[in-house]
Formats: sequence, structure tokens, C-alpha cells
Amino acid sequence: NETKVMYFILLGFRTTAELQLLLFSTLLLVYLLTVLENFLIILIIRNNHNLQKPMYFFLGNLSFLEIWYVSVIEPKMLVDVLSHDKRISFQGCMTQLYFFVTFVCTEYILLAVMAYDRFVAICKPLRYPLIMSHKFCAQLVAGCWMCGLTTSSIKLSFIARLSYCDVDKINHYFCDISPLLNISCSNSSSAELVDFILALMVILVPLCTVVASYICIMFTVLKIPSSQGRKKAFSTCSSHLTVVILFYSTTLFTYAHPKLMYAYRANKLVSVLYTVVVPLLNPLIYCLRNKEVRFAMRKTFTC
Repeated sequence: NETKVMYFILLGFRTTAELQLLLFSTLLLVYLLTVLENFLIILIIRNNHNLQKPMYFFLGNLSFLEIWYVSVIEPKMLVDVLSHDKRISFQGCMTQLYFFVTFVCTEYILLAVMAYDRFVAICKPLRYPLIMSHKFCAQLVAGCWMCGLTTSSIKLSFIARLSYCDVDKINHYFCDISPLLNISCSNSSSAELVDFILALMVILVPLCTVVASYICIMFTVLKIPSSQGRKKAFSTCSSHLTVVILFYSTTLFTYAHPKLMYAYRANKLVSVLYTVVVPLLNPLIYCLRNKEVRFAMRKTFTC
């Protein structure tokens, strides 16, 4: 029964004909808003000299990353909502998986880098301009992308070698690691092991960096004598911390044990959170909770 599969069928979400147009309109609006919000953040950061700081340099890169992150998944999802033909070619599926894993892994590490930036800014303010130079920030961002691309390449090299039986139906709205491991006809234990080890490295190392950074930040802020000073220090971290909690909590649920989690229907709903909802909320969180970004936005729109 092991034949070379030419395409997969993405089952997506089961909806009635009446709800299809509503779902399509909602997803299209969310996608356009997400791209527009992130594009505006990039534009505002580039056009305001007051935002030429490491913190906003990383924020601009995060917005650039999320534009591509949602564009890998949502356009195909929009087409499938209205189309009866939900096929995706094997090569198309592997390409989507490759870029999706690249962007997810890169975002994990980039959020950890942003936490380190806040740690240096608050705990070592006098050395901050020296440590977080433009060259070092560029190297950190390049390192994030290299880690994401390398991790994705290793994972894909194992998953693409698996055998699939005839025409396989994927109970998901995009090609993810979990469903592909489950519909494989061949022994996927080595691919699962590699995926689990890489997931531990890509998730736990950045997570430990974030936790350690914020523990140090908390102790430093508590030593500040004035309540106004403590509030100002915390305000520079609140946006980033909110984004970290949203992104890490939703993705950890899915990728802690990918093959096991695929058995639950809730996995698909949780995937909507980190592929659709979180990228929409991230720019709003940074704009609403950051005075400098709000001021720069008003200035940009006034001009």
C-alpha cells in the first residue's frame, strides 16, 4: 500500500454553506488587518528617529516576520474555505511546512532576544548602548533566522522521507508536523525523536532565557526606591511579556508532544490562536501599551 503520494487533502473546518461566506469574510478581514498593522509598525519605526533603538529594531523585525508568518498559512486557508477542491501537492505541503516551522522557530528565539534586550536595558543601563550596538543587534537577528532555517531544514529532511499511503486526508487547515507524522505509513519514530529534541532546544532554551531575564528584571526593579521609577521600568516590559505569554502558551500546548496532541480536536482550535489571533493582537498590544509607539503613530498620521 505504500505509494508515492502526489497530494494531500486538507479537511480544514467543517461548516455549512451558510457559514462559509461568514468564515471567509472574517478570516480575510483578520488577515488584511494583521498585514496592515505589522506594515504600519515597520513604517512608523523606520520614519521616526526617536524609535531608532534596539528595542524597536527588534520589534520591526518581529512585525516583518509575522507578515510572512501569516502569509504562509492564511491565503491557502481562505481559498479552501470556499473551494470544494482542498488538495495541496506534496511539494506544496512540504514548502508550507518548511516556511511555517522556520518562522515559528525564529519567533521563539527573537522573543528571547527581545527579553535579553530588556534585561540589559534595565539591569545594566550604563552599559546598554555599548552592549546593544547596532552591529550586535543585527547579528542577533541574523542568528535568529539562521537557527530557524537550520531547525526547519533538519525537521523537513526527516519528515519528507516518510512514506504516505495513497491519497491522504489531513485533518487540519495547513500542513503541520503533527498530522504528517500521524498519517505516515512508515516508521516515524526517528522523525518524532528528532522533532522532539529540536522542539526542546528551540522552545526550552528561549523560554529559560525569557524567564531568567525577567527574574533579574524583577529583582532590579524592586530595588528602585520610587514607585514612579518602578512603574516606568515595568511599562517598558509589559508589552513584550504579554506577547511572550500569548505566543508561548498556545504553541507549547501543540508542540510539547506533537503526535499525541494530534488526536485531540482542540489542537486545531489552539492552532487558530497562534496562527490567526496572536499575530493580529501583537501589533495592537505594542501600540496600546507603549507610549513612544503611540506618540510616533500620531505624529506619522498627522504628517
